[in-house]
Amino acid sequence: MDTSVDIGKVIIKNPVIAASGTFGFGREYSNYIDLNKLGAISSKGLTLNKSLGNEGIRIYETASGIMNSIGLQNPGVENFIKEELPFMKKFDTTIIANLGGHSLDEYVKGASLLDNSNVDLIELNISCPNVKEGGMAFGIDIKKTQKVVSLVRKATTKPLMVKLSPNVTNISDFAKVCEDNGADSISLVNTFNALAIDIKKRKAVFNNITAGLSGPCIKPIALRMVNEVSNAVKIPVIGMGGISNYKDAIEFIMAGASAIQVGTYNFIDLNAMEDIVLGIRNYMQEEKIEQLDEIRNII
Repeated sequence: MDTSVDIGKVIIKNPVIAASGTFGFGREYSNYIDLNKLGAISSKGLTLNKSLGNEGIRIYETASGIMNSIGLQNPGVENFIKEELPFMKKFDTTIIANLGGHSLDEYVKGASLLDNSNVDLIELNISCPNVKEGGMAFGIDIKKTQKVVSLVRKATTKPLMVKLSPNVTNISDFAKVCEDNGADSISLVNTFNALAIDIKKRKAVFNNITAGLSGPCIKPIALRMVNEVSNAVKIPVIGMGGISNYKDAIEFIMAGASAIQVGTYNFIDLNAMEDIVLGIRNYMQEEKIEQLDEIRNII
Protein backbone atom coordinates (compact mmCIF):
# COMPACT_ATOMS: atom_id res chain seq x y z
CA MET A 1 0.00 0.00 0.00
CA ASP A 2 1.61 3.23 -1.22
CA THR A 3 0.09 6.58 -0.24
CA SER A 4 2.79 8.71 -1.92
CA VAL A 5 1.72 11.00 -4.76
CA ASP A 6 3.34 13.11 -7.46
CA ILE A 7 2.27 16.75 -7.27
CA GLY A 8 4.36 18.02 -10.15
CA LYS A 9 8.10 17.25 -9.89
CA VAL A 10 7.67 16.67 -6.15
CA ILE A 11 6.74 13.38 -4.49
CA ILE A 12 4.95 13.72 -1.16
CA LYS A 13 4.51 10.78 1.21
CA ASN A 14 0.73 11.10 1.47
CA PRO A 15 -1.90 13.27 -0.23
CA VAL A 16 -2.83 15.43 2.80
CA ILE A 17 -1.57 19.03 2.71
CA ALA A 18 -2.19 21.79 5.25
CA ALA A 19 -3.75 24.59 3.23
CA SER A 20 -2.31 28.09 3.20
CA GLY A 21 -3.94 30.65 5.43
CA THR A 22 -5.33 28.41 8.14
CA PHE A 23 -2.15 26.77 9.35
CA GLY A 24 0.24 29.69 9.70
CA PHE A 25 3.75 28.28 9.51
CA GLY A 26 2.84 25.28 11.64
CA ARG A 27 4.27 26.59 14.92
CA GLU A 28 1.02 26.72 16.87
CA TYR A 29 -0.29 23.42 15.50
CA SER A 30 3.01 21.66 16.28
CA ASN A 31 2.04 21.87 19.96
CA TYR A 32 -1.01 19.70 19.30
CA ILE A 33 -0.38 17.47 16.28
CA ASP A 34 2.56 15.64 14.73
CA LEU A 35 3.51 17.63 11.63
CA ASN A 36 5.67 14.73 10.47
CA LYS A 37 2.48 12.83 9.59
CA LEU A 38 1.41 15.37 6.96
CA GLY A 39 2.21 15.07 3.28
CA ALA A 40 3.02 18.77 3.05
CA ILE A 41 2.44 22.18 4.60
CA SER A 42 1.61 25.25 2.54
CA SER A 43 2.78 28.41 4.29
CA LYS A 44 0.65 31.38 5.15
CA GLY A 45 0.28 33.58 2.08
CA LEU A 46 3.47 35.59 1.59
CA THR A 47 4.06 38.93 -0.07
CA LEU A 48 7.38 40.52 -0.95
CA ASN A 49 7.12 42.96 1.95
CA LYS A 50 5.59 42.61 5.40
CA SER A 51 1.84 43.24 5.51
CA LEU A 52 -0.41 43.96 8.48
CA GLY A 53 -3.51 42.83 6.61
CA ASN A 54 -6.99 44.33 6.63
CA GLU A 55 -8.60 46.38 9.36
CA GLY A 56 -11.95 45.65 10.96
CA ILE A 57 -13.60 42.25 11.31
CA ARG A 58 -11.53 39.52 9.70
CA ILE A 59 -13.42 36.31 10.42
CA TYR A 60 -17.18 35.80 10.32
CA GLU A 61 -18.93 32.48 10.88
CA THR A 62 -21.60 31.35 8.42
CA ALA A 63 -23.76 28.27 8.12
CA SER A 64 -21.34 25.39 7.47
CA GLY A 65 -18.37 27.65 6.83
CA ILE A 66 -16.57 30.90 7.50
CA MET A 67 -15.87 34.14 5.69
CA ASN A 68 -12.49 35.80 5.98
CA SER A 69 -10.93 39.11 5.08
CA ILE A 70 -7.46 38.71 6.55
CA GLY A 71 -5.71 40.61 3.79
CA LEU A 72 -2.57 38.48 3.57
CA GLN A 73 -1.10 39.51 6.91
CA ASN A 74 2.41 38.07 6.81
CA PRO A 75 6.05 38.83 7.73
CA GLY A 76 7.29 39.18 4.14
CA VAL A 77 9.30 36.73 2.03
CA GLU A 78 12.75 37.54 3.44
CA ASN A 79 11.58 37.24 7.04
CA PHE A 80 9.84 33.96 6.20
CA ILE A 81 13.05 32.54 4.76
CA LYS A 82 15.10 33.69 7.74
CA GLU A 83 12.74 33.09 10.66
CA GLU A 84 9.96 30.66 9.71
CA LEU A 85 11.40 28.31 7.10
CA PRO A 86 14.15 26.85 9.35
CA PHE A 87 11.46 25.82 11.83
CA MET A 88 9.30 24.25 9.11
CA LYS A 89 12.23 22.31 7.67
CA LYS A 90 12.73 20.51 10.99
CA PHE A 91 9.82 18.25 10.14
CA ASP A 92 9.67 15.29 7.77
CA THR A 93 7.16 16.89 5.44
CA THR A 94 7.24 18.79 2.15
CA ILE A 95 7.33 22.58 2.55
CA ILE A 96 5.35 24.74 0.11
CA ALA A 97 5.73 28.52 0.03
CA ASN A 98 2.47 30.24 -0.89
CA LEU A 99 3.37 33.42 -2.76
CA GLY A 100 1.08 36.37 -3.42
CA GLY A 101 1.71 39.85 -4.79
CA HIS A 102 0.01 43.11 -5.67
CA SER A 103 2.03 43.73 -8.83
CA LEU A 104 3.95 41.69 -11.37
CA ASP A 105 7.19 43.08 -9.98
CA GLU A 106 6.33 41.88 -6.45
CA TYR A 107 5.56 38.38 -7.71
CA VAL A 108 8.81 38.14 -9.66
CA LYS A 109 10.99 39.47 -6.85
CA GLY A 110 9.29 37.21 -4.32
CA ALA A 111 9.76 34.16 -6.55
CA SER A 112 13.43 35.04 -7.08
CA LEU A 113 14.03 35.16 -3.32
CA LEU A 114 12.26 31.84 -2.79
CA ASP A 115 14.27 30.33 -5.63
CA ASN A 116 17.39 30.76 -3.49
CA SER A 117 15.75 29.20 -0.43
CA ASN A 118 15.24 25.55 0.48
CA VAL A 119 11.46 25.48 0.07
CA ASP A 120 10.40 22.42 -1.90
CA LEU A 121 7.75 24.06 -4.04
CA ILE A 122 6.08 27.44 -4.70
CA GLU A 123 2.29 27.77 -4.69
CA LEU A 124 1.45 30.89 -6.68
CA ASN A 125 -1.63 32.61 -5.27
CA ILE A 126 -3.10 34.62 -8.15
CA SER A 127 -6.20 35.77 -6.26
CA CYS A 128 -4.41 38.96 -5.14
CA PRO A 129 -5.65 42.31 -6.50
CA ASN A 130 -3.38 44.05 -9.01
CA VAL A 131 -3.23 47.42 -7.24
CA LYS A 132 -1.46 49.04 -10.19
CA GLU A 133 -4.31 48.21 -12.56
CA GLY A 134 -7.49 49.00 -10.70
CA GLY A 135 -7.52 46.22 -8.15
CA MET A 136 -8.72 43.33 -10.33
CA ALA A 137 -7.29 40.01 -9.16
CA PHE A 138 -4.68 38.41 -11.42
CA GLY A 139 -6.62 35.16 -11.28
CA ILE A 140 -9.88 36.40 -12.78
CA ASP A 141 -8.40 38.00 -15.92
CA ILE A 142 -6.98 35.34 -18.22
CA LYS A 143 -4.42 37.66 -19.81
CA LYS A 144 -3.14 38.71 -16.37
CA THR A 145 -3.03 35.04 -15.35
CA GLN A 146 -0.91 34.22 -18.39
CA LYS A 147 1.44 37.11 -17.70
CA VAL A 148 2.07 36.46 -14.01
CA VAL A 149 2.53 32.71 -14.43
CA SER A 150 4.95 33.11 -17.35
CA LEU A 151 7.04 35.73 -15.52
CA VAL A 152 7.21 33.76 -12.28
CA ARG A 153 8.11 30.63 -14.23
CA LYS A 154 11.13 32.48 -15.63
CA ALA A 155 12.09 33.75 -12.17
CA THR A 156 12.39 30.37 -10.46
CA THR A 157 13.48 26.83 -11.08
CA LYS A 158 11.38 25.59 -8.16
CA PRO A 159 8.39 23.37 -8.99
CA LEU A 160 5.47 25.75 -9.52
CA MET A 161 1.90 25.15 -8.40
CA VAL A 162 -0.71 27.78 -9.32
CA LYS A 163 -3.68 28.28 -7.00
CA LEU A 164 -6.81 29.21 -8.94
CA SER A 165 -9.69 31.46 -7.99
CA PRO A 166 -13.16 29.92 -8.43
CA ASN A 167 -14.64 33.33 -9.20
CA VAL A 168 -14.42 32.92 -12.98
CA THR A 169 -16.72 31.77 -15.76
CA ASN A 170 -14.70 28.76 -16.94
CA ILE A 171 -11.98 27.68 -14.54
CA SER A 172 -10.64 25.06 -16.96
CA ASP A 173 -9.55 27.82 -19.37
CA PHE A 174 -7.44 29.39 -16.61
CA ALA A 175 -5.94 26.02 -15.68
CA LYS A 176 -4.91 25.38 -19.29
CA VAL A 177 -3.26 28.81 -19.52
CA CYS A 178 -1.27 28.03 -16.38
CA GLU A 179 -0.21 24.67 -17.81
CA ASP A 180 0.79 26.23 -21.12
CA ASN A 181 2.94 28.81 -19.33
CA GLY A 182 4.98 26.46 -17.20
CA ALA A 183 2.95 25.46 -14.16
CA ASP A 184 3.89 22.02 -12.84
CA SER A 185 0.62 21.58 -10.97
CA ILE A 186 -2.67 23.34 -10.22
CA SER A 187 -4.40 23.82 -6.86
CA LEU A 188 -8.05 24.78 -6.48
CA VAL A 189 -10.27 26.20 -5.23
CA ASN A 190 -9.47 29.37 -3.39
CA THR A 191 -12.33 31.06 -1.52
CA PHE A 192 -15.57 32.20 -3.13
CA ASN A 193 -16.38 35.90 -3.14
CA ALA A 194 -19.29 36.41 -0.73
CA LEU A 195 -21.23 39.02 1.24
CA ALA A 196 -22.44 39.24 4.85
CA ILE A 197 -24.62 42.06 6.25
CA ASP A 198 -25.05 43.25 9.82
CA ILE A 199 -28.75 44.15 10.03
CA LYS A 200 -28.29 46.09 13.28
CA LYS A 201 -25.57 48.33 11.88
CA ARG A 202 -27.24 48.26 8.45
CA LYS A 203 -23.93 47.75 6.71
CA ALA A 204 -21.65 45.04 5.40
CA VAL A 205 -19.83 43.04 8.07
CA PHE A 206 -16.46 43.52 6.38
CA ASN A 207 -14.75 46.82 5.63
CA ASN A 208 -14.02 45.61 2.11
CA ILE A 209 -17.74 44.74 1.69
CA THR A 210 -17.14 41.24 0.29
CA ALA A 211 -14.90 38.49 1.69
CA GLY A 212 -13.80 34.93 0.97
CA LEU A 213 -16.16 32.06 1.81
CA SER A 214 -14.72 28.64 2.71
CA GLY A 215 -15.69 25.51 4.62
CA PRO A 216 -17.97 22.50 4.05
CA CYS A 217 -20.61 24.65 2.35
CA ILE A 218 -18.43 25.06 -0.76
CA LYS A 219 -17.42 21.40 -1.13
CA PRO A 220 -19.86 20.31 -3.89
CA ILE A 221 -18.92 23.27 -6.08
CA ALA A 222 -15.20 22.82 -5.44
CA LEU A 223 -15.50 19.10 -6.23
CA ARG A 224 -17.15 19.87 -9.56
CA MET A 225 -14.44 22.39 -10.47
CA VAL A 226 -11.63 19.98 -9.55
CA ASN A 227 -13.21 17.36 -11.81
CA GLU A 228 -13.49 19.83 -14.69
CA VAL A 229 -9.88 20.98 -14.35
CA SER A 230 -8.47 17.46 -13.97
CA ASN A 231 -10.07 16.57 -17.29
CA ALA A 232 -8.72 19.72 -18.96
CA VAL A 233 -5.02 19.54 -18.05
CA LYS A 234 -2.32 16.86 -17.95
CA ILE A 235 -0.45 18.20 -14.91
CA PRO A 236 -1.38 17.16 -11.34
CA VAL A 237 -4.36 18.85 -9.67
CA ILE A 238 -4.53 19.49 -5.93
CA GLY A 239 -8.10 19.78 -4.68
CA MET A 240 -9.48 21.73 -1.76
CA GLY A 241 -12.73 23.25 -0.57
CA GLY A 242 -14.69 22.04 2.43
CA ILE A 243 -12.75 18.84 3.12
CA SER A 244 -13.43 17.69 6.68
CA ASN A 245 -12.83 13.90 6.70
CA TYR A 246 -11.24 11.08 4.73
CA LYS A 247 -14.42 10.44 2.74
CA ASP A 248 -14.29 14.00 1.42
CA ALA A 249 -10.63 13.49 0.53
CA ILE A 250 -11.40 10.27 -1.36
CA GLU A 251 -14.17 12.07 -3.27
CA PHE A 252 -11.70 14.71 -4.45
CA ILE A 253 -9.23 12.01 -5.51
CA MET A 254 -11.97 10.20 -7.41
CA ALA A 255 -12.83 13.53 -9.04
CA GLY A 256 -9.25 13.77 -10.30
CA ALA A 257 -7.14 15.29 -7.54
CA SER A 258 -3.62 13.97 -6.99
CA ALA A 259 -3.61 15.41 -3.47
CA ILE A 260 -5.89 17.49 -1.26
CA GLN A 261 -5.55 20.48 1.05
CA VAL A 262 -7.39 20.96 4.32
CA GLY A 263 -8.05 24.51 5.48
CA THR A 264 -11.08 25.72 7.39
CA TYR A 265 -11.72 22.43 9.16
CA ASN A 266 -8.42 22.76 11.03
CA PHE A 267 -10.15 25.46 13.09
CA ILE A 268 -12.87 23.00 14.06
CA ASP A 269 -10.83 19.87 14.70
CA LEU A 270 -7.09 20.07 15.40
CA ASN A 271 -6.77 16.37 14.58
CA ALA A 272 -8.61 16.58 11.26
CA MET A 273 -5.60 16.09 9.01
CA GLU A 274 -4.07 13.27 11.05
CA ASP A 275 -7.47 11.55 11.02
CA ILE A 276 -7.73 12.02 7.25
CA VAL A 277 -4.28 10.48 6.68
CA LEU A 278 -5.27 7.48 8.80
CA GLY A 279 -8.71 7.26 7.19
CA ILE A 280 -7.21 7.14 3.70
CA ARG A 281 -4.83 4.35 4.74
CA ASN A 282 -7.66 2.33 6.29
CA TYR A 283 -9.86 2.86 3.23
CA MET A 284 -7.08 1.66 0.92
CA GLN A 285 -6.55 -1.41 3.06
CA GLU A 286 -10.26 -2.26 3.25
CA GLU A 287 -10.76 -1.74 -0.49
CA LYS A 288 -7.50 -3.51 -1.39
CA ILE A 289 -6.14 -0.42 -3.14
CA GLU A 290 -2.36 -0.47 -3.57
CA GLN A 291 -1.97 3.02 -5.05
CA LEU A 292 -4.31 5.99 -5.21
CA ASP A 293 -3.90 6.11 -9.00
CA GLU A 294 -6.31 3.15 -9.05
CA ILE A 295 -9.21 5.37 -8.01
CA ARG A 296 -8.07 8.75 -9.31
CA ASN A 297 -10.36 10.51 -11.79
CA ILE A 298 -12.79 7.63 -12.11
CA ILE A 299 -15.83 9.92 -12.46
